[in-house]
Amino acid sequence: MTDQRVTEAAGGSILFDAARAAQVDAEWFSPDAWASQGALRSQAGGRGGVAIIDTPAGEAVLRHYRRGGMVAALLGDSYLFTGNERTRSSREFRLLAELAQRGLPVPPPVAARHVRKGLSYRADLITLRIPDARTLAERVADGAFNEALARRVGELVARFHREGAWHADLNAHNILVNGEGLYLIDFDRGRLRRPSAGWRRANLARLKRSLVKIGAREGGDMFDEVLWPALVQAYDEAFRA
Repeated sequence: MTDQRVTEAAGGSILFDAARAAQVDAEWFSPDAWASQGALRSQAGGRGGVAIIDTPAGEAVLRHYRRGGMVAALLGDSYLFTGNERTRSSREFRLLAELAQRGLPVPPPVAARHVRKGLSYRADLITLRIPDARTLAERVADGAFNEALARRVGELVARFHREGAWHADLNAHNILVNGEGLYLIDFDRGRLRRPSAGWRRANLARLKRSLVKIGAREGGDMFDEVLWPALVQAYDEAFRA
């Protein structure tokens, strides 16, 4: 269970799990600050860019919230401020904490921050890193997406849907695989809702489009005749269980 604390920060606030870090300040959200300590392991740019950092809570992922698509050119990383509890970072932190409490495989949240500027804000989130993990997209690219893995993916998604956990961007890049199991990451804009066939099937359709887009069909009929049916069958069985 998380021990959620909030501290005031310059122009905003920091929400953190005191069970993992006794105190979190603004420097936790600065890749340069971690680099100065020799604790910045890697950093990538772009909308999905993250920094891998060594923190007192363990190896973690620092993600700065950025917009995508055409609106990114206009608003970049700024969002309309409508209250501390409604910032994207706070909402994702609290959702991840709730999902972890329910035993679902998500990266545990460490800290979230938002910084206001007038009517807008910018935000960041730190989660623990899933060790030795590769994305499902990488497994597809390596030709390692087989029937057994397809069934495990179906079972994973069903576990979340049974709890009413809706993922706003369910795709092959947001499913991680390691020796311990499968995980679902990046719950920005996700939420808990009453399970219904409509949004559950739409979520699965989004995942299917993602798999097709990254080349899952390139091996011939295997995807449509074996892999996707196996995934859906495992999903249906797990959801009814």
